[in-house]
Amino acid sequence: MVAIYPGSFDPVTNGHLDIIKRSSKKFDKIIVTVLNNPSKKPMFTVQERIELLKEVTKDFGNVEIDCFSGLLVDYAKSKNVSIIIKGLRAVADFEYEFQMALLNSSLNKDLETFFLMTSNKYLFLSSSLVKEVAQFDGDISSLVPKIVEKAIFEKIRGV
Repeated sequence: MVAIYPGSFDPVTNGHLDIIKRSSKKFDKIIVTVLNNPSKKPMFTVQERIELLKEVTKDFGNVEIDCFSGLLVDYAKSKNVSIIIKGLRAVADFEYEFQMALLNSSLNKDLETFFLMTSNKYLFLSSSLVKEVAQFDGDISSLVPKIVEKAIFEKIRGV
């Protein structure tokens, strides 16, 4: 079975990698897909996020990196995939993601959402918090892969 793990991944964190790693053991193939959301102002371009994801998942033989814009249900249909993976950290995540899963299911009755709880050590972790800590030159080495940490600080410093 093939599943899609969508997100903004701006930047990809160790929490995202935890979900990717665990999902890759449960499904034949995982398509990690970066949402191109024109209403947001990301730190990294879609192409930069794709490259970072490719680098940090290169040792996973069954993970593909892609991107999409528009509706997730349309993207899933174009890939002939009926399973969406969503990582959950807290009740607030569940409420939002549950609502999205119901909407997606109403748009495509064959689309199922699988929820994975994040590992305890990543319950607090979000891309937004990583960027905020980095803006103040804080230590993010335990929050993101080394290559992502380097890319964040290069971006902040304009290197």
